[in-house]
Amino acid sequence: MDRFDRIFELNRILQGARHPVSRRRLEDELECSRATVKRIIEDMRLYLNAPIVYDRELNGYRYDQSEGEMYELPGLWFNASELHALLTVQQLLADVQPGLLEPMLKPLQQRIDALLELQRAGSEGLQGRIRMLQMASRHNAEQGGHAFQAVAGALAQRKRLRLCYYSRWRESRDERDVSPQRLVHYRDNWYLDGWCHLREGLRTFAIDAIETVETLDDPALDVDATALDSHFASSYGIFAGTPEHEAVLHFSATRARYVANERWHRDQQGRRLDDGRYELRVPYSNPAELIMDILKFGAEVEVVAPADLRDAVAERLREALARYASEPAAPRLSGHAA
Repeated sequence: MDRFDRIFELNRILQGARHPVSRRRLEDELECSRATVKRIIEDMRLYLNAPIVYDRELNGYRYDQSEGEMYELPGLWFNASELHALLTVQQLLADVQPGLLEPMLKPLQQRIDALLELQRAGSEGLQGRIRMLQMASRHNAEQGGHAFQAVAGALAQRKRLRLCYYSRWRESRDERDVSPQRLVHYRDNWYLDGWCHLREGLRTFAIDAIETVETLDDPALDVDATALDSHFASSYGIFAGTPEHEAVLHFSATRARYVANERWHRDQQGRRLDDGRYELRVPYSNPAELIMDILKFGAEVEVVAPADLRDAVAERLREALARYASEPAAPRLSGHAA
């Protein structure tokens, strides 16, 4: 028997017994040692909240039925969020490169493996049949090493940073001093929310776009958490700032059932239209990320308002269509002709 089989069998034995079951009987029926029996009982108590008690007078184990109901094993022991958290942490720990924390992280990984194994979620169970997909994550040498470590260290020590930062939107780079406020993991990439002393305001910096970083001796300027939430959490996506516009989007009846269950923004508003379509209203400041999300739906969505956003999306679609209007360029062949 494996661990899961023994848990299932122990539950069956305790449910069917009229009197407490001796340890010797459990060893025989579970085909294991005394230590394994004790470990299985502790696992059920710890992870499955099984009310197993030891009756000293009758020298055996039983379920505590003081609340009047017989204990039942749950069909699936993790809900969606718990399983996602366990598998995500397990995957992150598996990707960690050897370092100073390896001896401390290893027991944590083993603990998570044990939790998953209780549900047969190991290589032969759920874990082997669930994929954790990372989309559009960006990696470079700095993001995995010096830049991230320097930013995280300055954040913990409340020190200012001097960054050489490359702006993808402006296709330019500049040097600026930043007081780090928060690290943000968003859509599989790391960002720094900080007070930019050059612009004298709150800004968000992609960690992978930091080309060089230096920790300064100057103490970081602290921004109140409420002000941070108001600035960074009120607008759409990673772009911060007080929302100045509201996008009105109409999704086709085909997509309505999906979009109605999606959360685009904490202050979004949605309603079903009479013809089966779905109207979604989303506040935003910078439209860049919103436009990208709208374009993913193609002909299944229409931007109703504001006019500037509608025109911007239409222009992107025209540019995309123009690329397919002409014959594709012939592929280049490498090497020399025979």
